[in-house]
Amino acid sequence: MASLAWLLIPLAAAVGAGLWGGWAARNRRSGKTGDHNELNGYAAFREAMDKSRSGT
Repeated sequence: MASLAWLLIPLAAAVGAGLWGGWAARNRRSGKTGDHNELNGYAAFREAMDKSRSGT
């Protein structure tokens, strides 16, 4: 009976790894806008940095 318990440990680990792998590989969608908000924020950051460089 003890050997059966030791065999269940790797089985549980394999099931857990499979669930984690499926969750990690899921298709992530960042809403309807996609990366546009991120890119707009980065563009605003670059403009601000260019302004601060030209001012000094």
